[in-house]
Order: sequence, then structure tokens, then C-alpha cells
Amino acid sequence: MTETLPALISFAAAMSFTPGPNNVMATASGANFGFRRSVPMLLGIMIGFAVMFVVLGFGAAGLFVAFPAVHGVLKFAGAAYMLFLAWRIAIAGGPAAGGAGASPPGFLAAAAFQWVNPKGWVFALGALSTYTTVGGDLAAEIAILTLVIALFCLAATATWCGFGVAIGRWLESARARTAFNLSMAVLLVASVAAIFV
Repeated sequence: MTETLPALISFAAAMSFTPGPNNVMATASGANFGFRRSVPMLLGIMIGFAVMFVVLGFGAAGLFVAFPAVHGVLKFAGAAYMLFLAWRIAIAGGPAAGGAGASPPGFLAAAAFQWVNPKGWVFALGALSTYTTVGGDLAAEIAILTLVIALFCLAATATWCGFGVAIGRWLESARARTAFNLSMAVLLVASVAAIFV
């Protein structure tokens, strides 16, 4: 595993920091609610993805081979949830409006979202198929993969959330904030299309 670690780190960095549903959510949350209020969501993304990765690593992927309908159900559930999140982002107010019941997705919602995030599935299955070995110590390999990927996942979403906080400072007018939120919502809706391509 040590010989493939540099490649794994490059892969994890590229997959984590490029735009995707988690990073769109983190950016929108940072802009609308600030970094501190977004921390539970960021931790939920990291822990949720790590749990999904471990479960897939130890064989849940075989469930989809045996029962393809389960994959179809997750696909449509994921699309519906991503559209719901896009709607919430589109109507979000800024930090000043946040007191009226508005809040970023919480820890559990962000963790559960990983199971229906298409980029997360590509990331996890790509890493598992590339960086595990036949006949190797699967538990050790999955532990290393999970640690590396979880750390990059947290670093990336925290970075994107920080970008959102910086952007939020420039969105003083309601019109500018609405335009930003709508663009983030459109990006999330566009990622739904990727599920069905």
C-alpha cells in the first residue's frame, strides 16, 4: 500500500476538491450561514462518506449486483433529495435572515446524503477498485483508504465552505445573494442530470 500512497493522495485530492454536490452545499452554507454554523454539516459529510466507504469496502457493493433494483431506488431517492437541497439553497437567506428557522443541513442529513451522492459513489468505487489488492490485507487497506479520503473530504468541504464565507461578505444586497443562491441551486440540479446520463 505504501507504494501506491502518493497516487492515492493525488486521487483523493482531485476527487475531493473538484466541484460536486458536497462542495456546492458547503459553499452555499458558508455564504448563507457562516463557517461555524456549517461545521455539523461538514462533519456529517466526512463521517457519512467514511462510513459509506467502509461498508462498500467490505462488500455492500455486491448487494447491487445481486439486487439491481436497490441501485435504482437509491438513484431516484438521491435525485429527489438533491432537488430538495437545491430548492433549500435557492430560497436560503443570508446570515441575517438565518434566524427565521433557516439553517444549513445538519450532521445526520449530510451524512445520509452521502449514500445518494453520485460523485461520492464514483469516488468510493474508483478508490476501492484501484487501491485495494487481491489477496492483500483488506481491513488494513480499507482503513488507510478511509483515513486518507476522509481527511481530504473534510479539507475540501472546509475550503469550499471558507470560499462561501468569503463570497457571502460580498453579497450584501438581497439581489446579489439571491443570484448566488440560484446559481448554486442550478449547479446542484445539473449534478442530478449526471445520475441519469
